Amino acid sequence: MTGQLIVSVSGIEARSCADAEAFCAQLDARGVGVSLLVAPRLGATYRLDRDAGTTDWLRQRRADGAAIVLHGFDEAATKKRRGEFATLPAHEANLRLLGADRVLEHLGLRTRLFVAPGWTVSQGTVTALPRNGFRLLAGLHEVTDLVLDRAERARVVGIGAGFPKAPWWCRRVVATSERIARRGGRVRLSVGAPQLSDRGVVVAMLDAVDTALEHGCRPERYSWPMSPAEVASGLSA
Repeated sequence: MTGQLIVSVSGIEARSCADAEAFCAQLDARGVGVSLLVAPRLGATYRLDRDAGTTDWLRQRRADGAAIVLHGFDEAATKKRRGEFATLPAHEANLRLLGADRVLEHLGLRTRLFVAPGWTVSQGTVTALPRNGFRLLAGLHEVTDLVLDRAERARVVGIGAGFPKAPWWCRRVVATSERIARRGGRVRLSVGAPQLSDRGVVVAMLDAVDTALEHGCRPERYSWPMSPAEVASGLSA
């Protein structure tokens, strides 16, 4: 059974873009595509539409084959220790999705793929996503095709952006990746771009990637449809 490997990077903004770029170059050298989790607003002051350098880089990355995935709307409007879409009712989720979608469309980064900050979504968000044209939801424990209402189990493991970043955890990420890859599963790795300034984090992530590749995992990105069979049948984004 052939396993799969998906690598995603979140928290990309002006201060972390150079480190994200260097990390993506390392993935390029391994033939591994990347999924870039993008949010219009990060923290109290950052706005993607005011950051031409990062926006240009994201557009170029998409042109080169990276997946752009919506990753929330307004981090600053969220209660601490709770993901932005973790408890929202459908109407509030709908408003935030509309706002985020409009910003990304204006920037040439519109996407039909969604990952919630913290990887946790409310049922209201699940209801609102397809109403707003989203086709894929990647959660903590599974990836869901919102069009066919079908989910594939696969837990994401990561460093930063809600996951620990201590050395013991980095070692665990590598070990977990190897265990999943050995049994031909889907290895889903995630890293926060602000953590990529730490050489130990970069080494651990690349070790996890290399381990998955050595066990035959096929590099993929978050995409819709989820399987080649669906592409062949004419279903495509």
